[in-house]
Order: sequence, then structure tokens, then C-alpha cells
Amino acid sequence: MHKAGFVNIVGNPNVGKSTLMNQLVGERISIATFKAQTTRHRIMGIVNTPEMQIVFSDTPGVLKPNYKLQESMLAFSESALQDADVLLYVTDVVENPEKNMDFLGKVQKMMIPVLLLINKIDELGNGINGTNGAQQSLNTIVEKWHTLLPNAEILPISAKNKFGVDMLLKRIQELLPESPAYFDKDQLTDKPARFFVSEIIREKILLYYDKEIPYSVEVVVERFKEDEKHIHINAIIYVERDSQKGIIIGHQGVALKKVSTEARKSLERFFGKPIFLEVFVKVDKDWRSSERELNHFGYNVD
Repeated sequence: MHKAGFVNIVGNPNVGKSTLMNQLVGERISIATFKAQTTRHRIMGIVNTPEMQIVFSDTPGVLKPNYKLQESMLAFSESALQDADVLLYVTDVVENPEKNMDFLGKVQKMMIPVLLLINKIDELGNGINGTNGAQQSLNTIVEKWHTLLPNAEILPISAKNKFGVDMLLKRIQELLPESPAYFDKDQLTDKPARFFVSEIIREKILLYYDKEIPYSVEVVVERFKEDEKHIHINAIIYVERDSQKGIIIGHQGVALKKVSTEARKSLERFFGKPIFLEVFVKVDKDWRSSERELNHFGYNVD
């Protein structure tokens, strides 16, 4: 008997979906930073054993879109409701449970198993070990969610500290349907190497720049050439304004050099090889609101 299925992770921004995804897959597949709206695509991470294959999907945080890029991000999240065998709805201990009720209403109607994960319980009281006050707070949160999603199984976790993750993985295995594998057993993700290059560079921009800059940026890998010993990469950082280009580059190129250096170090850890990385900055005015440009960048908004 072999089990296989799609386990899709959804929820509002900044509740820890990408951190959970990385813990479940055991590899650093999704960007995980402290900033909301970090994930823009639907990213698959595949866990294989001889007896099973779990295809996890990380999705963008659910939000009411203000421009076409966010419309595409919401479409990725909603698509995860359509093909899941098991749905992981992630919240945390500070989020208002009634946020984005439109999306939650769609989750309420689902006929598949839904696991409601209350993340960041380490932030309650004295953390994971807890106190009476922390336990009471958690009980209140659980009761509220049980009212909103009465058919869901509720599991408190701390993705950052791996608390409850093994128990969650065991429950997922129990819920998987019998099925042959959907992907080759040595496959880790559905994304090509270039995708992870652009995500790692974008992660460094999210970490090192403030305000609107990170959300106005898209990264495109123009050249990825690998030999036995090295990988040569040329990447372009696109921004929407000339002023943003100046901020990305910084005085005498110092800011861009810092981002490039940190990205190169992460890429070398990711690929296990020395990396030669060249990064350029170009302006593509209002790309987040252009269907043509969003399609060019792989967001499929047609």
C-alpha cells in the first residue's frame, strides 16, 4: 500500500506558513522573513519515503488585493483549495480569527480534512511549556476557532521551535489517500533552480531594505550556467521607479554589493558549489499593475 497526496498550506500573511513548510519538507524551500507578503508564488516541496509521497504547497498570504500582483497572489492561494487532499490552515496566537472571512467561508465549505494550526504558541505566557494563564489564553483561541471551523482538527504548534511538527506530520500521513506517487521519488520541488536564485536574492532585499522597496522588486535570472565546479549567475533586480533604483544600488554601490554578497553566500549553501554572481538593477515602471509584465515574470494573470 502506497500513500500520496497534496497537502496545501494556506492562511493570512505573516502567520508562519513558509517556516512551517521548511520544517515539514526538511529543506529551505520557501522564503521565511519577518515581513508580510513574502511568498508570491505557490511553491511545492515534496517529501518521499518508500511508503508515501507528500506534496506540500506553500501559498501567498490571503489578503484583499490592491493591485494586479496581489490579485495573482490571491489566485495562487485560492487554487490551493481546489486540489488539496489535506488542507493546513495556519493562524497564530495574535491574529484576529475573523480576518478575511470571505476566504474562511470557502474553507468552511470544504469536504476534505482540514487541520487548523495555531502557530507561535511559544509567544503565549512562558512559551511552549506554558503557565495556567498561557493555557487559558490558548483555550480561548481554540474555542473561537472551533466555532468558526467546527469540522477542523485544531493543533497548537510552534513552527520556529519545531514543537508539534512531528505530531502534525504523523497526522498528515494518516490522512493521506492511497495513491501512486505523483512525482519522481528523488524530486524535492516543482520549481527550477533559477526560481530559487531569484527567491534568495529577493529575500536579501526583504531583509535589508525598508518600507515599499521590497514589495516593488522582482528578480529575474537571465543566465544560469553550471559546470562541475562552479555556477555562473546573472540576475536583474527590477524596480518601479528611478528613485528605487538609486536606493537599491546605494551610495557608490555599497547597498547592492551587500545584497549580492549575502545572496551569494546563501546560494553557495543552497547549491553546495562556489557561485559567481552578477546583479544589475533596471526600472520597469508600474510592473505590479501590468498584466503583460506580470505574465512575463511568471504570475499568470490572464
